[in-house]
Amino acid sequence: MVLSWPGIRHTTDANGLRTLVVGAGEAGRTLARALRRSPNYGLVPIGFLDDAHGLTRVTGLPLYRPIQALPEVARAHRAEACVVAIPSLPAPRLAEIVDAARTAGLHVRYLPSFLAAVERDARISDLRQLRVESLLGRRELHVASEKAAALIAGRRVLVTGAGGSIGSELCRQIQRFGPAALYLLDHDESNLHRLQLEITGSGLLDSDEIIIADIRDQRRIDQVFAATRPELVFHAAAHKHLPLLERHVCEGVKSNVRGTQNVVQAAARHGSSHFVLISTDKAADPTSVLGATKRLAELVIQREAGGPVTLASVRFGNVLGSRGSFLSVLADQIARDQPVTVTHPDVTRFFMTVEEAVGLVLETAAMAEYAETFVLDMGEPVPIVSLVRNYARQLKLPEIEIRYTGLRPGEKLSEKVFSDSEERVRSAHSKIWATRSAEPAEDFALLLADLYEAADEGDSARSKDLLRRLVPEYAPSDRPETPVSVGAPYPDGF
Repeated sequence: MVLSWPGIRHTTDANGLRTLVVGAGEAGRTLARALRRSPNYGLVPIGFLDDAHGLTRVTGLPLYRPIQALPEVARAHRAEACVVAIPSLPAPRLAEIVDAARTAGLHVRYLPSFLAAVERDARISDLRQLRVESLLGRRELHVASEKAAALIAGRRVLVTGAGGSIGSELCRQIQRFGPAALYLLDHDESNLHRLQLEITGSGLLDSDEIIIADIRDQRRIDQVFAATRPELVFHAAAHKHLPLLERHVCEGVKSNVRGTQNVVQAAARHGSSHFVLISTDKAADPTSVLGATKRLAELVIQREAGGPVTLASVRFGNVLGSRGSFLSVLADQIARDQPVTVTHPDVTRFFMTVEEAVGLVLETAAMAEYAETFVLDMGEPVPIVSLVRNYARQLKLPEIEIRYTGLRPGEKLSEKVFSDSEERVRSAHSKIWATRSAEPAEDFALLLADLYEAADEGDSARSKDLLRRLVPEYAPSDRPETPVSVGAPYPDGF
């Protein structure tokens, strides 16, 4: 199949137009590889332009700098087109680059930031105009400030769960702010290899900043902190698939609760100044093991308040672009001409883009004072059925078939971002709310020790009972609200 781009003249070169890719990050590199594999798209990448990389070649193509040199580079290398592939590029900067490219006589295409957030693999089909406002029901927010950037610059930073969707995006954003060192910690060596390749252009796994460790191993985590002495810690490592944790309660406790305690206490022992926990909106009045263990992790952080570390927790809505998230699965189902599976016709969720999520984390690191829990103002929850139909409409697809699968144990029809017992408090940022719950019960530490013992013994029933005692607002939802006809493929309640 040959794609015909409106307004693009095709040269006599059978391979297509000589194309510069603006942005040598993940989206740009993946796009360039895909274009080289698919000559019928009519665009042949000849090099990258990027300000942030110290390399001379990326994925076998030359890298030119700065981006402002686009007209000169285009003339020198006979470029005929350019694709702007920097998802986080502010609109005024994008307009400048587009104007410069058009003045140089180039045909211009670009990846919208939303699409790069929805699917980090930046497929060729993502060169479309999808509007995030239509899908989220609000404008995309950019919350990271210069204060957040200044907190990171010149400091040693550790990210746990660095190879995951949020962790890897955190690493990419943090790297741009010039940390003295950025330590990438994960228990999955394949994720670390991929991430190092993305950030540095080299996947040799020979750097002291690449750390393989399991947060459930207290002694190993203590060794890591003793060796690296991170000043800022972003704790993204966790088990997060709701239906799996309903079946494997003890594993959720070991990672989400005990793992968090191991990391935050190591941070306190070894001189860290700031610690941010990545939590979830499912922690508000939880009905699932996922929500209960993440709420308990928030309480563990709160119990550490008053010490040498500035602490915070951040609750996310569902993140567009995370692996296995709704829109990535939706795109795959549509591509395979399969019915789109949704748990319930009335189900709603809060959504965030990856850029919003990371911006929130970085901003709260600079705002935290007393172990608050922060939440981004995400507007009204989005009906999943409306999101599916808006997505299909923007892609100009015919009416698609939706198959309802029924809510599974632990799932809610609608999420909330604050518990009924929590008071919403305005923060210094107009789009970020904060809350701090009442102190845990006096027997919290004893109950926590009992919970860890039950988890170690593989006693799911006792672990769940202790979760209810430690998190009084936890009300397990053990039965689906509607009969389940097939297993829905979404890990986080869609």
